[in-house]
Amino acid sequence: MRKALSALGLIGVAALVLTGCAPAADEPAEEATTSASATAEPVDPVTLTMWSWRTEDVEKYNTIFDVYEAANPGVTVEFEAFLNTEYNQLLATGLEGSDGPDLAMVRAYGGVQALIEAGQLLPIDGLVDTGSVEQSLLAAATGRTDGNLYGVPFATQTLQMFYNKGIFDELGVTEPTTWDEFIALNEAIAAGGYTPMALGAKDSWMLPIFHEIVGAARYGGPEFRDELLAGTSDFTDADYVASIQIVDDMTEYMVDDVIGVAYADSQIQFTAGTAAQFPGGSFELGNFTTQAPDMELGVYLVPTPPNAVSSKPLAAGWADGSFAINTKSENQEAALNLLNWLASEEFGQLFVDEVKQFSAIKGLTYSDPVMKEMNELFASGPTAYINLVDMRYGDPTGSTLIGEGIQSMFLGDMSASGVADKLQEGISTWFTPGA
Repeated sequence: MRKALSALGLIGVAALVLTGCAPAADEPAEEATTSASATAEPVDPVTLTMWSWRTEDVEKYNTIFDVYEAANPGVTVEFEAFLNTEYNQLLATGLEGSDGPDLAMVRAYGGVQALIEAGQLLPIDGLVDTGSVEQSLLAAATGRTDGNLYGVPFATQTLQMFYNKGIFDELGVTEPTTWDEFIALNEAIAAGGYTPMALGAKDSWMLPIFHEIVGAARYGGPEFRDELLAGTSDFTDADYVASIQIVDDMTEYMVDDVIGVAYADSQIQFTAGTAAQFPGGSFELGNFTTQAPDMELGVYLVPTPPNAVSSKPLAAGWADGSFAINTKSENQEAALNLLNWLASEEFGQLFVDEVKQFSAIKGLTYSDPVMKEMNELFASGPTAYINLVDMRYGDPTGSTLIGEGIQSMFLGDMSASGVADKLQEGISTWFTPGA
């Protein structure tokens, strides 16, 4: 079952991004049971709380929920966000007690499974119309053992390299198409007085993301994933080790002592114009455009390095999470009404326009040129973010192991092969290939 769900995760991302740029002519999205524009009956005053890890998007969600509140007199939605690295523990504690939220953004795949097993999320089968949601993405919020649905997916993410077009124009450089050009580009940026790449290595969760951006093509992406899940290869594979070594080699193009740079600081480096590039997820777009509205953004996939298993650059993707209801909520009826709206095309389009992320809802229009380009890049070489999609169903998680391992490598305390050994050893305590 675990293997089947992880496979659906990649299929779902590919299906959504490939069809999401314009409404499908032959398959219009079904209407959700409840939409903001269709709801007009006043209700008894109720305040719904929703928790999230997206501190960057608070005002954007407030704008979105203003639309719902205007069409649903008496309903107030309070959106509260917490530091992303502390969110999982805060949410688990909140759901266990009596002062948790009515609804919450929950992480996908293995991230939601513990909450399901603890009985903290309301099963929504038959209670929420998910006809407008890309159906394969529902696996990201489905219980592994009972097969019940526990949330409405809200976004998918892709990984790529962002860059500041103004700096590129100033230095007379362009997007690289070969590995040699990629190295020459970083050398030229450094010679021009800018930091080539901004990376928040103090926050270990960013390091597996960077590894996928620069290393997925080297280890083989989908081909390696198939072998890993089948048990014919593992993380100590020489090509996978080589992909981790690339991460270490790239520190030459970052600030000194990059291990001391926090994620938020790396964002500032990029938006303030001291760093020319930012390796990150599509989820960065909304924040970048808010913090640096005058910066013209570009995106590209890092070219294949020497001896790469993949013949083309790859873009890793995944279903980001879902909206779910706390089983202890005293406002479940109102929460279900809201959740139905969160599964609607109306919400999906607002999400795209305001938050600037790829929605899980079918048949939407993506007018932002950078979103369109990220969509095209992912379509050209999709792969799964393995250590999130497949390796978060146990403890320790794959993303935690490789993130902390790369930090140790940056400090000189571990080699690339040591990072791979640590990852494989940790995963082997709970992951059974072929199961």
